[in-house]
Amino acid sequence: MKQAGSPTPTASHAAAGAVDASHAHAALIALDWGTTSLRAYLYDASGNVLATRGSAAGIMNLPCSADQGGFDAAFDEACGAWLEHAPAVPVIAAGMVGSAQGWLEAPYVDTPASADALVAGIVRVKAACGVTLHIVPGVLQRGELPNVMRGEETQIFGALGQEAGAANAADSGKRSLIGLPGTHAKWAVVQAGRIERFHTFMTGEVFAALRDHTILGRTMDTPDRPDTGAFLHGVNIAREKGHAGVLATIFSARTLGLTGQLSREQQPDYLSGLLIGHELAGLDAVLAQQQSALAGQSLRLIGNEALCERYRLALAQFGCTQAELVKHATERGLWRVASQAGLVKPAPQAARAG
Repeated sequence: MKQAGSPTPTASHAAAGAVDASHAHAALIALDWGTTSLRAYLYDASGNVLATRGSAAGIMNLPCSADQGGFDAAFDEACGAWLEHAPAVPVIAAGMVGSAQGWLEAPYVDTPASADALVAGIVRVKAACGVTLHIVPGVLQRGELPNVMRGEETQIFGALGQEAGAANAADSGKRSLIGLPGTHAKWAVVQAGRIERFHTFMTGEVFAALRDHTILGRTMDTPDRPDTGAFLHGVNIAREKGHAGVLATIFSARTLGLTGQLSREQQPDYLSGLLIGHELAGLDAVLAQQQSALAGQSLRLIGNEALCERYRLALAQFGCTQAELVKHATERGLWRVASQAGLVKPAPQAARAG
């Protein structure tokens, strides 16, 4: 069930970056500002997304250096046209823009972290154009092996907000698991509307490094389409024969090719499956320590749909067949935090979409 007032991206989206009469009703600009890219959303007062803008100007790829106004330039390029028509609209941003290398550092909020804790940790920076950006903090899990996230926390609260309806399920005491596959995959345990703890697996980055910078890539060719069989072969090797760890199994991506058991085109998918299989085996082991398991678990996935589908296939090999893809978690999360921060006043119940 959609939460009343939560953003519902639909076919009514304006063309990316277009400015039309509907923007007179703009109520919020929200930015998902990461390391390599920036995505901006324009909302109306009901939380519907009116338009989006995409840019390659992540914090490490600004149009000019930060001390020469790089953040201002990227912000103006993404949102300047919107602000010309709605100069008083509030602006919220999440992601690496709040890191030590970002526009202004937003100190981490400690786990267990709630949406209210994120709101309390918001920092503000004034752009050269006079607009104030409200930057959402990341989340820190302290301990012998600390863990951090920036941006994913907003997506998680977007996913939790989707299920907050009459039963207020997001604030129930039920513990659940949310996965965010990607360069640095995150797995968050959430309970009572809070991020209790989370785990990070550098699966995507390790795959790219192994493929592009080790001998494994020398015998690989990029296939025309994904090879599901080779991928699942890798997952199951990790699940069934990976007890010695990933360092003892990754060389098989080469030896299976040398012995004719994998073609050059199958090797990338096999390696991907192998690494994701080790990730899930590691997650399963961690959950077992917490008196839980992947088998039979109902969980949600946030991220690129094709990648999430790969994870769904891999999770099924571990007995987890109820992995649901959450769409528009970023947009919903940004809207939810902005609403709780009082940056927007949602439209009356009768006027809300859905």
